[in-house]
Amino acid sequence: MKKVGKIIADFPLTPESLIPILQEIQEEFNFLSEDSIKKVAAGLSLPLHHVYSVATFYNVFSLKPKGRNIVKVCMGSACHVRGAGRILEEIERSLGIKNGETSADGSFSLETVNCLGACALGPIMVINKKYNGHITPAKVEKIFQEFTSQ
Repeated sequence: MKKVGKIIADFPLTPESLIPILQEIQEEFNFLSEDSIKKVAAGLSLPLHHVYSVATFYNVFSLKPKGRNIVKVCMGSACHVRGAGRILEEIERSLGIKNGETSADGSFSLETVNCLGACALGPIMVINKKYNGHITPAKVEKIFQEFTSQ
């Protein structure tokens, strides 16, 4: 928790710092723990329920631990009509997890999103910040093999 204290100390102790602080903590730990939320509330002199309401309102924040690698599959209209459902099924099979889950070894978390803003590349998935476009079920296994061999 020392690292959370350092993150808080790097910002002005004002309510306007709440979201940037939560973003830094999320970036560092891949989720917001109960202890970190309490520490932020105390550090900014905010009611605990206010910090929780912000942390649960924005889908960028997670209260559950996530894997080291975050896989996001676009399910927006353009990707959907190009087979995003089949891609999601293949990713679930390949990773052995369902949408919203994290692998037992903590390597991957799988999420669906409504749009990744790259419709021309659909269907598309992002692993961490690396965009993989024009995905087919056959490409899924290869992408994960290449990714895990790095």
